[in-house]
Amino acid sequence: MTKKLWGGRFKSEQDPVFWQFQSSIDYDKELAEYDIEGSIAHVKMLDKAKIIPKKQAQSLLKVLSQILKSIQNNTFKIDPKAEDIHTAIYLAIKKKLDKTADYLHTARSRNDQVVLDLRMYCKDKLSLVISQVKKLQLALVNLAKSNMDVVIPGLTHTQHAVPILLSHQILAYVSMLERDAERLSGARERSDEMPLGSCALAGTSFTIDRKYVAKLLGFSTLSENSIDAVSDRDFVIEALSATSIMFMHISRFCEDMILFATSEFDFIDISEAYCTGSSIMPQKKNPDALELIRGASSKAYANLNSCLVMMKGLPLAYNRDMQLDKEPLFSSIKLSEDALTILTGLVKTLKIKRESIVRNLEQDQSIFALDIADYLVNKKMPFTEAHKVTGKIVAYAIDKNLKISNLPIAELKKFAKEFGEDIYKVFDAKRSVMSKRSIGSTNPLLVRQQIDKWLKKLKG
Repeated sequence: MTKKLWGGRFKSEQDPVFWQFQSSIDYDKELAEYDIEGSIAHVKMLDKAKIIPKKQAQSLLKVLSQILKSIQNNTFKIDPKAEDIHTAIYLAIKKKLDKTADYLHTARSRNDQVVLDLRMYCKDKLSLVISQVKKLQLALVNLAKSNMDVVIPGLTHTQHAVPILLSHQILAYVSMLERDAERLSGARERSDEMPLGSCALAGTSFTIDRKYVAKLLGFSTLSENSIDAVSDRDFVIEALSATSIMFMHISRFCEDMILFATSEFDFIDISEAYCTGSSIMPQKKNPDALELIRGASSKAYANLNSCLVMMKGLPLAYNRDMQLDKEPLFSSIKLSEDALTILTGLVKTLKIKRESIVRNLEQDQSIFALDIADYLVNKKMPFTEAHKVTGKIVAYAIDKNLKISNLPIAELKKFAKEFGEDIYKVFDAKRSVMSKRSIGSTNPLLVRQQIDKWLKKLKG
């Protein structure tokens, strides 16, 4: 019979189709290094507590270290008979040490072993994703800093609204990513709980030293309830939730950049390193990197949903359904790593088409409608009335196919006697952004302060 960690009471082989169906080795091999590190700490504890003989403990530690190096060097060969990475490592030890390998599983179940590996994986990978978020933030802040004088049409409903600084819009995404980093950090913090020693669900009768294992593995706290420790995966779901929200944010950024790169907007030029062409239209330069990241958000959402649905009806304690948490987790982490790396490179090589942006602003003076209304309010007209007057002026200019700034003052006074010659100063995008005074607004002085704050925080 095939070697298993659980086969003692079984007399016959499993159905081959079921054997293949229940095998997780194709994806849980991602946990190999963490599994070895956990086993090394476990054996050191068993030795320290005199639960297993010192000679056998030393032999196990030596072989575990050898296997760890082979995993790190990508030379570890997985036994095709293994159903999962835990069994594969056990079989590798068994091949070298025979019966000594059987001491390894003392005071440990595959249930707490698996969740230990997962928690170590989450701590490690979430730290990496957080660092990549920070790199993307820094690239965005540097882009904002180098384009502080660029004013673009701010959009609502994908329609021209008011002039804003391009850097102000870029910093909006920096703020979103900051909250993403905080959520990822929270998910990492709640992964930082050492479950080993919970065994199958009830703990162990051996006098183990869980605090010692936690210290060796770098965990800050121990799980308090052995049933909860092996049967819940909220730390996985939280990681998937945090990455899903992050993908929502970067997907929106991608959509903005896709729009800005169109010939209709023509605000930016994306490096060819992040674009592809067409097999039939020679002129095409498609922003495929942005489109694929936008599309990948659906995978992140699906990964989160699959785990939520998988867990929602499970009784305590461990159930085999929970094996299905790994693929979604590994998928979302890999997607996050790739998307953040690609976006950081894309942002660093992005070209801002300043002249084209100026032309775009000059084509539509209705973007200064709020500035006109505010002008009238400053002349003591109630805002609702100023809003109505400005709307009539915009409609009149459209009907006459005229720029509002080309309307003579006498004609403007027909709409409101409050208009004076100083109204023509309103039609200046840079003046418009400078006029904003509220904290958090698009005023260049305030945006500069924000950039300085972000640079200090991200570089510090």
